[in-house]
Amino acid sequence: MSPPAMAETDEFQKGVKHLSENGVRKLPSKYVLPVSDRPNVHEELPNVAKSSLKLPLIDFAQLQGPNRSRVLQSLASACEDYGFFQVVNHGIPIEAIRSMIDVSSRFFGLPYEERAKYMSSDMTSPVRYGTSLNQTKDSVFCWRDFLKLVCNPLSEVLPRWPSSPVDFREVAATYAEETKRLFLRMTEAIMESLGATTPEDDETLKKFKDGSQLMVVNCFPPCPEPDLTLGMPPHSDYGFLTLLLQDQVQGLQIQHKGKWITVEPLPNSFVVNVGDHLEIFSNGRYKSVLHRVFVNPAKPRLSVASLHSLPFNCKVGPSPKLIDEQNPRRYKDTDFATFLEYVSSCEPKKKNFLESRKLG
Repeated sequence: MSPPAMAETDEFQKGVKHLSENGVRKLPSKYVLPVSDRPNVHEELPNVAKSSLKLPLIDFAQLQGPNRSRVLQSLASACEDYGFFQVVNHGIPIEAIRSMIDVSSRFFGLPYEERAKYMSSDMTSPVRYGTSLNQTKDSVFCWRDFLKLVCNPLSEVLPRWPSSPVDFREVAATYAEETKRLFLRMTEAIMESLGATTPEDDETLKKFKDGSQLMVVNCFPPCPEPDLTLGMPPHSDYGFLTLLLQDQVQGLQIQHKGKWITVEPLPNSFVVNVGDHLEIFSNGRYKSVLHRVFVNPAKPRLSVASLHSLPFNCKVGPSPKLIDEQNPRRYKDTDFATFLEYVSSCEPKKKNFLESRKLG
């Protein structure tokens, strides 16, 4: 490779925040998607719905009261029909939410040299700063920088997390603990919504207490030509449940009935989505749904995704109570190591990993 090309590649490896800070006015070719993969958010195309979507709303406070059975039915419908829902009255203090958005914004506002201290290609590292989806494998980059934080066990990983801004560790650790609590209570409700809980389910719930938690802080700077690229390409999440906190800038789209529909941000709520592991556990009843992120020409966007599942070394398979003659087992057992091996060996696309776990 010639030195200029090498220098250009190095520039992309520094991420889109770096490009944005240096006043990029035209989208570099490295980020231009093939025409068939472009978002076309502002054009009238058959696969993009013009209207935005209010996701099914789950009032978490109602789950704790006399309306629990009705809310569980709504939860089951949301997981079957959309694979996504929004949670309000979730009990996480507004201050913890605002502080997490604020400190994340300040982290991405640090000089590039400070952020770059956390760059790593090691997917198992407790802290990773990077760009695109997989910057060593992606043939076309997406318009996104990220900070990934492994959250379990918190006491061991916390000293490795960014020490700047000075309050980052404290704020992010509080937020991680709060989202873990919410995840555990949501998972209990989801297990119940799948049918009467069994002793095996109780064992599974206990495992989740020490389960994996990965926090991904996403930064999508303003993009000079947003119609040519995406912040994140269509994908499903590999865990059990993802709890997403987003600011008030639109960007998230889900695939619903064959169309891409924009999710309206709802202040101080969480967007929760079914991950591949929950689709496997539910034997296909609850669906992990393709979603993507489009970017904005004028406004930056920030989101914090908290991905939860069983411990890394635990296998997840269909729940025995959901397998019978009418509903044969549809998926092989899988674990996190299998997923890592898969994504390390190829460019992850859409729901390819989940497809690889299907039987028959």
